Amino acid sequence: MRVVAESQDPIRISFLQALLADAGIPSLVLDAHISALEGGIGAFPRRLAVAAEDLARARRLLAEAGEAAG
Repeated sequence: MRVVAESQDPIRISFLQALLADAGIPSLVLDAHISALEGGIGAFPRRLAVAAEDLARARRLLAEAGEAAG
Protein backbone atom coordinates (compact mmCIF):
# COMPACT_ATOMS: atom_id res chain seq x y z
CA MET A 1 0.00 0.00 0.00
CA ARG A 2 1.16 3.51 -0.83
CA VAL A 3 -0.15 6.71 0.75
CA VAL A 4 -1.69 9.16 -1.74
CA ALA A 5 -3.15 11.70 0.71
CA GLU A 6 -3.13 12.75 4.36
CA SER A 7 -5.61 14.95 6.13
CA GLN A 8 -6.93 15.72 9.58
CA ASP A 9 -10.32 16.33 7.96
CA PRO A 10 -12.35 13.10 7.84
CA ILE A 11 -14.74 14.63 5.30
CA ARG A 12 -11.89 15.36 2.88
CA ILE A 13 -10.56 11.81 3.26
CA SER A 14 -14.05 10.45 2.58
CA PHE A 15 -14.34 12.66 -0.51
CA LEU A 16 -10.96 11.53 -1.85
CA GLN A 17 -11.84 7.90 -1.18
CA ALA A 18 -15.09 8.37 -3.15
CA LEU A 19 -13.17 9.90 -6.08
CA LEU A 20 -10.89 6.88 -6.15
CA ALA A 21 -13.78 4.42 -5.81
CA ASP A 22 -15.63 6.07 -8.71
CA ALA A 23 -12.54 5.44 -10.84
CA GLY A 24 -12.38 1.81 -9.74
CA ILE A 25 -9.35 2.28 -7.49
CA PRO A 26 -9.71 0.52 -4.13
CA SER A 27 -8.31 2.44 -1.17
CA LEU A 28 -7.84 2.08 2.55
CA VAL A 29 -8.00 4.72 5.29
CA LEU A 30 -5.10 4.31 7.69
CA ASP A 31 -5.02 5.75 11.22
CA ALA A 32 -8.77 6.32 11.36
CA HIS A 33 -9.10 4.65 14.75
CA ILE A 34 -6.21 6.48 16.41
CA SER A 35 -7.64 9.73 15.07
CA ALA A 36 -10.92 8.93 16.83
CA LEU A 37 -9.15 8.03 20.07
CA GLU A 38 -7.16 11.25 20.25
CA GLY A 39 -10.35 13.23 20.63
CA GLY A 40 -10.31 15.20 17.40
CA ILE A 41 -7.38 17.44 18.33
CA GLY A 42 -5.78 16.70 14.97
CA ALA A 43 -2.53 15.22 16.26
CA PHE A 44 -2.79 12.18 13.99
CA PRO A 45 -3.89 12.76 10.41
CA ARG A 46 -5.73 10.03 8.55
CA ARG A 47 -3.89 8.61 5.56
CA LEU A 48 -5.44 7.35 2.35
CA ALA A 49 -3.55 4.48 0.71
CA VAL A 50 -3.85 2.53 -2.52
CA ALA A 51 -2.15 -0.59 -3.86
CA ALA A 52 1.28 0.03 -5.38
CA GLU A 53 0.03 -0.89 -8.86
CA ASP A 54 -2.69 1.81 -8.61
CA LEU A 55 -0.39 4.55 -7.30
CA ALA A 56 0.32 6.42 -10.53
CA ARG A 57 -3.31 6.32 -11.66
CA ALA A 58 -4.54 7.46 -8.22
CA ARG A 59 -2.09 10.36 -8.08
CA ARG A 60 -3.05 11.43 -11.58
CA LEU A 61 -6.76 11.26 -10.74
CA LEU A 62 -6.36 13.31 -7.56
CA ALA A 63 -4.20 15.87 -9.36
CA GLU A 64 -6.80 16.21 -12.14
CA ALA A 65 -9.44 16.79 -9.46
CA GLY A 66 -7.33 19.58 -7.97
CA GLU A 67 -6.52 17.59 -4.86
CA ALA A 68 -2.83 17.74 -4.13
CA ALA A 69 -1.37 15.04 -1.91
CA GLY A 70 -1.05 15.87 1.75
